[in-house]
Amino acid sequence: MNIILAKHAGFCFGVRRAVELAKATAARVYGEGGAPKEGPKVHTWGELIHNKTVVDELSALGVTAIASVEEAEPGDSVVIRSHGVPQSVYDSLSACGVDIVDATCPFVAHIHDIVSAAHERGECVIIIGEPTHPEVVGINGHCGSGARFIRTTEEAEAVLEALEDGPVTVVAQTTFDHAAFNVISALIAEKRPSATVCNTICPTTRERQSEAEELSRKCDAMLVLGDKNSSNTRKLLKICEKNCKHTQNAAKPGEISLDLLKNDGIIIGVVAGASTPDSVITEVIYTMNEQGKAEINEATEPMTTAAAEVAEAVETVAENVENVVENVENAVETVEAAVEEPKQETQEPIEENAVFDEDAINKTIVRIHGGQILTGTVIQIVDGEVSVSIGYKSDGYIPRAEFSNDPELDPASVYKVGDPIDVEVLKVNDGEGNVLLSRKDVERQKVWDDFANDPEVNEKVFEGECKEVIKGGVLVALNNGAAMAFVPASQVSTRFVQDLKQYVGKPMKLKVLEIDTKRRRVVGSCKAVLQQEAEAKEKAIWDNLEVGQKLQGTVRRLTSFGAFVDIGGVDGLVHITQCAWGKIKEPSEVFTPNQKIDVIIRELDKENKKISLGYKELLPKPWTTADERYPVGSFVEGKVVRIVPFGAFVSLEPTIDGLIHISQVGLKRVSKVEDEINVGDRVRCKVIEIDTQKRRISLSRRDALIDENPEEAAEIIAREREQRERERAERQEKRVQEDQARREAQAKEREERRRERGERRERRREEEYELPPVEAATTSLASLLGNFVAAENEAEAVVEEVKETVENNEQ
Repeated sequence: MNIILAKHAGFCFGVRRAVELAKATAARVYGEGGAPKEGPKVHTWGELIHNKTVVDELSALGVTAIASVEEAEPGDSVVIRSHGVPQSVYDSLSACGVDIVDATCPFVAHIHDIVSAAHERGECVIIIGEPTHPEVVGINGHCGSGARFIRTTEEAEAVLEALEDGPVTVVAQTTFDHAAFNVISALIAEKRPSATVCNTICPTTRERQSEAEELSRKCDAMLVLGDKNSSNTRKLLKICEKNCKHTQNAAKPGEISLDLLKNDGIIIGVVAGASTPDSVITEVIYTMNEQGKAEINEATEPMTTAAAEVAEAVETVAENVENVVENVENAVETVEAAVEEPKQETQEPIEENAVFDEDAINKTIVRIHGGQILTGTVIQIVDGEVSVSIGYKSDGYIPRAEFSNDPELDPASVYKVGDPIDVEVLKVNDGEGNVLLSRKDVERQKVWDDFANDPEVNEKVFEGECKEVIKGGVLVALNNGAAMAFVPASQVSTRFVQDLKQYVGKPMKLKVLEIDTKRRRVVGSCKAVLQQEAEAKEKAIWDNLEVGQKLQGTVRRLTSFGAFVDIGGVDGLVHITQCAWGKIKEPSEVFTPNQKIDVIIRELDKENKKISLGYKELLPKPWTTADERYPVGSFVEGKVVRIVPFGAFVSLEPTIDGLIHISQVGLKRVSKVEDEINVGDRVRCKVIEIDTQKRRISLSRRDALIDENPEEAAEIIAREREQRERERAERQEKRVQEDQARREAQAKEREERRRERGERRERRREEEYELPPVEAATTSLASLLGNFVAAENEAEAVVEEVKETVENNEQ
């Protein structure tokens, strides 16, 4: 097996500078004693680099990552990571009074200067890169957060099409793919010739990508070292996968597939992202060498000059290889010595002239490496520490802390001498020639395998404890020891949770949504468990409900058509017609939110989960007991709801109104009710009459006013009485005058009529008519008519005399 290590592997200048600044700051603030419990702290703004090994190392030194200004105290030191941050972060930290240690990569800081100057000139800024990457977010923060983002040629065409005329400045993320940048920049130059395009890709990034391109073309397999969260590592992985189908990504030795190393003649190229520490590169190559002797070479000369730090790592690896070879030779000598010793009594004796060749001896040597799983034999248990024979030149031992995930478990209660035991190699040499083993990791792996391979794992409910809040959710340690589950914020509860810190340290139940066996990651949902429990509880409630059942509930929500009432886990509706015996406009006239009320189930639709509740059925009809609540002589208070010409109606309760007659509205007599009270006024009245059969209550506001202030009321009443007496006297006098005037007019009228009748009688006497004489007849028709006329005149005279006599009698 031949291993070719790229020259530009591991920390770049900017990352190495940031790590060293963080460590130096921790040493300056904490001194030799480490991080104290009180006093100034050292933080990094976000994770310093995308590598968990380095982040954990800094955490051990007391350097913690923060994501907001509120997490830092005045006097603390905050290291700005190599990705850089927006200008607003600098301003916020300065205002908070913290010590800012700027570890921004010089190449990134140069980009900040470019976009800041362009923004001041009023130019449009375009960033070629991933919009959510911390470096790009920081760059955007130095140009007023108004930059446009491009990742592909399609996005470039869309952005350029939408841009208005004007100057444009283009920069690139330092870890952006160089080939893709050339294509996009050529398109920009074609579409917008006046644009200023700045190639701000880090030179080291270009060299890494070129090395990855060349190595992946000529190697049988490629190993890309680095955390997948690193943009630099993802770019290298993409390049290698394009040219070499046997490409793997690993952040640590334990993630390397050992099947890849079994081919003796294979050529493996190794590249590493800018966030990969030298220790990881060295350990990976050492592990590969332990698995099978390998020839370690540097990349060929055409691939630029080698970085000094990588050369040192290669030298260290070479020294480790020499040590391994020496250990193997020592192992051969040990085995030879062991063969010369007599075997155990249980074994057959060795012939005196037996011959052992070196090849046979080499085949008996057990070769181990860190992370390897072995089956050994328990040879001793002392004070909780287990000694294990693994067939190696040295026995291994399991410390008490590495025996089980249960710290209370006694190894002697599980194993006895001679029992087989599965262990993991932690260290081949613990410094004293012993092999450090762990059963805990094997136990955890077995639990994980059972967990991951369980076909019903998605249906089971697991219990655990919330350990910490991270970006996007919380981490929960499962009680079965299988793994640490990530629960997204949207899956923590059935409703939105603003502060997830309230769950830290508390037990949680979850269901598994997704298992990544390769990365040993679990995504869980507490929301699913809560919903399942709620559904089970709801089903039990529905099973116990029946029509006519009386329950106590809580008013949860009021609408225009009714009130929704929680009756122990499910909601039912009290329709507005069921809220009161009388007619109401809104349910809020009867209920208030969170009010406890008794209800009865009127209708039940279990299929559609609808419940119709009744409320008024449990209440007596209002008018039935109205005389008990409003006895005659009692004082009540209500709201004026309607005014009519003869009085005002006052609402005493939602279904009972009383009438204040207009005569009882005030102390004074009023012609209009509105002169004294208006709709919406609250008035105090006295009950003067009640009839429950006719549903009538007569009220007196006048009596209530007298009761409230009798002296003032007496004065007002007295003045009102005097006023009425004066008005009565005036009306009486007016009537007398009117009667006198009427009699005089009648007398005058009668006198006029008498005069007229006398004149008519005189005229009739003067107008006598004489018929001509008739010779032949003794009686003529004319004479007869004359007699009739005379009789009529005489009758009229008699009638006039009678009328005059009657009138005189009336007077």
